Amino acid sequence: MHAIRKLRESGHATVADYETILAANVVFHSPVLIRALKGRAVVAKIFATSTTLREGAYTGEWKLDDRRTLLRWKGKIQGHELESFDIIEEDDEGRIVDRAIAFRPMPAAKLFRDAMRAAMGSSVPDDFWEY
Repeated sequence: MHAIRKLRESGHATVADYETILAANVVFHSPVLIRALKGRAVVAKIFATSTTLREGAYTGEWKLDDRRTLLRWKGKIQGHELESFDIIEEDDEGRIVDRAIAFRPMPAAKLFRDAMRAAMGSSVPDDFWEY
């Protein structure tokens, strides 16, 4: 089981827990942001926060090669179905260096985006959320 999945499924992962599995220069790509987030501290915070705003479980995990894993997650945000797919890349030490995520359907992704923006406050600047 991938480390990010283990943390999410533990039900009580903290920002510090996520920091332990991330490389210092980790990059996170999300459709709810207009550009990638970079750096362990902010990415760990966004990962930990996202788990508090939605409910669900991973329904699939596929190891693509030595460094990349594909995860599928299904759940709900504010009572609406939400699904995601993640491609995670790791370094030689097994720490996450890159994570790209896709959400569907769009109306639920917008609910998630709005909830994340409110929860993250000034941790993620306004220019990451809108053009």
